[in-house]
Amino acid sequence: MQDNTWNIETSAILTHESDLTPDTKARAADAAPARRPRGFAAMDRNLVREIARKGGRAAHAAGTAHEFTSDEARAAGRKGGQASHAKRGKLLGEARVEEAK
Repeated sequence: MQDNTWNIETSAILTHESDLTPDTKARAADAAPARRPRGFAAMDRNLVREIARKGGRAAHAAGTAHEFTSDEARAAGRKGGQASHAKRGKLLGEARVEEAK
């Protein structure tokens, strides 16, 4: 059984990317600890949904939940649309300037 812990020998091997040979790359891959989901990502989706539902109900019961009015929602949507299409507008504006020349 191979030990997959990070040790001083492995870290000394990985000092520079250019120094890595195929053999040391393989050893480095074996030595790197596997990443595992943590927190809500590790939980069952239905359990996460249930926790969120309870949190929403608690916030409304405590009076701390925010409910958007239609005007607030409209303004937020407009702001998001402007942000996501800002670059497109700049590019079109530059093209129109060049066409006018």
